[in-house]
Amino acid sequence: MTAAISTETTQVHRVWIKATPQAIWDAITQPEWVDRYGYGGLPEYGDLTPGTSYVINAGTGMQQAGVSGPVIDGEILEADPPRRLVQTWRMLMDEEMAAEPASRLTYEIEPLSDGVTRLTVIHELEGAPKTFTLVSGGLADTGAGGGFPWLLSDLKSLLETGEGLGAW
Repeated sequence: MTAAISTETTQVHRVWIKATPQAIWDAITQPEWVDRYGYGGLPEYGDLTPGTSYVINAGTGMQQAGVSGPVIDGEILEADPPRRLVQTWRMLMDEEMAAEPASRLTYEIEPLSDGVTRLTVIHELEGAPKTFTLVSGGLADTGAGGGFPWLLSDLKSLLETGEGLGAW
């Protein structure tokens, strides 16, 4: 359900979802939604003012797998609800990935017709090869997860049917 176009440092993922831009925005930014798909997480975004820090803490599924504390952190660069969110993004769960420079993650949410919205995720990963491999889904066969392709498929399923794809 998703398409990925990769260069050496940038990944672009797109998914078309039968949901409103506001529903997708909420699913990206609200803890009660984020904890229900993908790897689960409890984001603390605050008021989404550019320049403010945010953190995503381990969600229910991660906690059940023994993961605790913050798993991602960054800074808000731009927020235009419910159309666009730009932030820095750093994976904290792995020491080597945490040592890589923060990447830039952009969500573009575009309403189309008939209640369909296109979600484009642009992840700029200059100087972060380990993170690049993880979020591309390149470690899916090792049990490390399917990255953004899987996460976006799960988000689409949740918003369209009320149920996600299942445990990660």
